[in-house]
Amino acid sequence: MWKDYSKSYIKNNRASSISIMVAALIATFFLSLINTLAYNFWVYEIERIVLEEGDWQGRIIGEIDKDRLSLIQNFGNVEKAIVNQELYSEDGVVVDVYFKNKKTIYEDMHLILERLGFEEKSAIYHELLLSRYLVHDPQDSTPPLLMTFYLGILLIISFSLILIIHNAFELSMNARIHQLGILSSIGATPKQIRTCLVQEAVMLCIVPMLIGNFIGIIVSFGLMKVINFFAADISGRHNAIFQYRPYICLFTFLIAFLTVFLSVWIPARKLSKMSILQAIRNSGGLQLKKRKNSRILYLLFGAEGELAGNALKAQKKFLRISTLSLLLSFLGFSIMLCFTTLSGISTRYTYFERYQDVWDVMMTIKDTRIENFELMEALKVTPGVRDAIVYQKAETITLVTDTWQSDELIALGGLETIAENIKEEGQFNVKSPILILDDASFLSYCSQIGVSPNLEGIILLNQIWDSVNSNFRYKKYVPFVKENRKNTVLYSTSENLIELPILSYTQKAPALREEYENYTLVYFISLSAWKKLSEQLGGTKSNVYIRILSSENVDYADLSDLEGTVARNLESAGYIIESENRIQEKISNDNMQKGMVMIFGAFCVLLAVIGIANVFSNTLGFLRQRKREFAGYLSIGLTPLQMRKIFYIEASVIAGKPLLITFFLTIVVVQFMTTASYLEPMVFWREAPVVPILVFAIAITFFIALAYCIGGKRLLKCDLNETLRNDSLV
Repeated sequence: MWKDYSKSYIKNNRASSISIMVAALIATFFLSLINTLAYNFWVYEIERIVLEEGDWQGRIIGEIDKDRLSLIQNFGNVEKAIVNQELYSEDGVVVDVYFKNKKTIYEDMHLILERLGFEEKSAIYHELLLSRYLVHDPQDSTPPLLMTFYLGILLIISFSLILIIHNAFELSMNARIHQLGILSSIGATPKQIRTCLVQEAVMLCIVPMLIGNFIGIIVSFGLMKVINFFAADISGRHNAIFQYRPYICLFTFLIAFLTVFLSVWIPARKLSKMSILQAIRNSGGLQLKKRKNSRILYLLFGAEGELAGNALKAQKKFLRISTLSLLLSFLGFSIMLCFTTLSGISTRYTYFERYQDVWDVMMTIKDTRIENFELMEALKVTPGVRDAIVYQKAETITLVTDTWQSDELIALGGLETIAENIKEEGQFNVKSPILILDDASFLSYCSQIGVSPNLEGIILLNQIWDSVNSNFRYKKYVPFVKENRKNTVLYSTSENLIELPILSYTQKAPALREEYENYTLVYFISLSAWKKLSEQLGGTKSNVYIRILSSENVDYADLSDLEGTVARNLESAGYIIESENRIQEKISNDNMQKGMVMIFGAFCVLLAVIGIANVFSNTLGFLRQRKREFAGYLSIGLTPLQMRKIFYIEASVIAGKPLLITFFLTIVVVQFMTTASYLEPMVFWREAPVVPILVFAIAITFFIALAYCIGGKRLLKCDLNETLRNDSLV
């Protein structure tokens, strides 16, 4: 009998049944989608860290012989311990330790060190990798919480999706209280009613949940392919491989099924506690606990606005998820677009436009000293090369006294105020990068700044950022030191003072793609001069850099060919290199921006779909419950046109509320971001993403209006007069 009743109810209440099936399909689809994507993003992050830094979890450095290594390997939670042959430490052998249970790594490493008789400083933890497994140092008061933050977002989205199913069933249950009360009056037990409702839920939801789960997996696979396509040109990125585990499918399905079960069981249990008379008297309509006047809606739309306001208040509980989802989606989408636009402007101003005339191709030669590089002359005569500078970086300390600081710097408060540099023994230790240029490039640089070409001595970049009267976006500089000295004193790695002649002071740096640190004294020196000083001065970095300028008005194909030619010549000579070209860098940056917009945009669309799906669910689910409400309106003289107006007002409020809130919040956030980035507001507003934001807003409004249009048409097609006197079972 109960099976026949369930089949009859589903057949005769298609709108309610379809809304439940759609809710189950959409919720399970998005649960499957976000769980699968989250898992793949997590796996990709682990792979990236392992490729860049290794898969070790902990390291122990010290005098470790075979017995001590065996002690580490035999520790209970240690999976394996391997001597790292590639790393050398002055403190002893480096052992990479892997654990079976990563959660206890900090406690276990402490115990291992105690048994070895080592101090805590002998242990190193792979904190970045461990943080991706939510393992943090218990002694760290500020642990990295990025993964926890992402997990929190995932849980919030999942909870929102679960509520879609729950709300759909709650609407259906509320609409059936009257019917189920009649069934109770003729002898149906609470257990029979609960069993009936559960079997209906299974009949309606099992297939949509399976389909939604499968579609979520397919769409996740497609999105991974799209992400790989957009990010293909990003330097240093490895390809993401789609991965899936059966427990993801099982977890998604169980969550959805459990939600369906509880969504049916809880209302059914509440119903069993109601008296039969209470259940029969329940009309199934919307109940407004506390009536308040909707003054704004009344002033704008008259009596229809007042009625729409009361209806929205009655639906407040069911529309809460819709409102929150729509608000978060539109706010997130707007802020995300504004942020990426601002980021693009900032990158363009500080990088691409600043350096577009400085370089075309950059080569990094790994683990090579510039004095040992033998292809300088051949490089400069390569077809297509207009200019090339070969250089290497070193670092030292310059001793600057109060008397050597420029008058302009003293007027700003000196190094103590500008750079917060602390004076030691009457002078300041100023960090000083040294750029070693090949001889031909150094002589050319001398000519550019009006200095007699000379390979002996150094050129001092005499400028310091005036951080008092300018910001990092629009920097102003003042002279760093007085130009009255012919020599400068540098501090060598052997703690000796080396005096070098200054060829010239200048405010013009050579055309290199280099960003010099604030508050540093930068020196430029020829390779010939450096060869005489390198052993004494030290501090040389490990890589050699080559900056190449190609022919003017070069296109992407020509620049790529030039990059390939130079790279092949260097590799054939046995050098290990990394290369990049200006146009490819711009393309990669644009693709990365597009990929970021796509990922965040998809996330915002997901939130919007959650909200819109909930609106559809509520609108179609309330159809049966609102028949009596609108039949009452009809009985007091409202026309179908006025009832349509009520629907339009409700749709406008549901869509308009999050849009208006977002509008004001976005302006506040944009103002804050432009202020924090020291960007002139009009620069941003000229490129503000107004059109895509408006399109997104219109799309949200359209779908909400569509939901109410469908619901309104179905409602007005019903025989509302019959509804007022119909108390029979459907």
